[in-house]
Amino acid sequence: MIFGAEGDEVLAYVQVVVEQALLHRFSSESGSCQPAASCYLSARSRNRIQELAEPKKAACANDLSSGWETMIWERPLLVDFGFPSDRLLKLSEPKKCQAPYLQQRPRQSPEWPVSPAALSYKASPRILELARPKVLHPEFLMDREVSKFAQEAIASPRTLELARAKRLHPDYVPLQDAEWPVTKAAKHAVATPRLVELAQPCKRPSMGSVQFNPDAFTVEEAAKKATCSARIQELARPIKR
Repeated sequence: MIFGAEGDEVLAYVQVVVEQALLHRFSSESGSCQPAASCYLSARSRNRIQELAEPKKAACANDLSSGWETMIWERPLLVDFGFPSDRLLKLSEPKKCQAPYLQQRPRQSPEWPVSPAALSYKASPRILELARPKVLHPEFLMDREVSKFAQEAIASPRTLELARAKRLHPDYVPLQDAEWPVTKAAKHAVATPRLVELAQPCKRPSMGSVQFNPDAFTVEEAAKKATCSARIQELARPIKR
């Protein structure tokens, strides 16, 4: 952009060039080749046209509405900064170890001096031998060819017998499947009266009648005089481990 006196001169020059171009266009469209009248050449533009013809001014450093540039913040002085409070200084301190941990810790610091014996130690021949990497066998070949005799070899009957997969025992019975067909006899079976009696659910009185019956939870006389057998006492003992 051009500002100052040079900008005004350029603006005046542009106005004159535009006016002459417009007058030449009007005269060419009308079919006349006569020069333009002096009144057209001396005509002045309106205030609105002059206002629109002015170049856009640069935005101020503090004006962020233009969007072309942002304000550059100056580095504030050290006097503008405040010192941290006592609370912040206390919170910034590292967490201290507990007393039981310090008592059980073998050393006060993770760094400890190395003893002179360790500094001047020399490895024994056995340690140097064990530290060497494993060496391949001298006769080892990366891509060795199979001999003709090995390709034409025939396995012996013993080798063929050992190569067979392990067989199951003759008396082995595989696990029964989860689904198996039901026999015809099971489909036509009829339950005996005893099975029907045992299949009946246990009938108990409702809680509404039990809570008002004082003899609902009485123990029978036979149960009071019952004696456990030796087998029951044996089974009632806890398992010793």
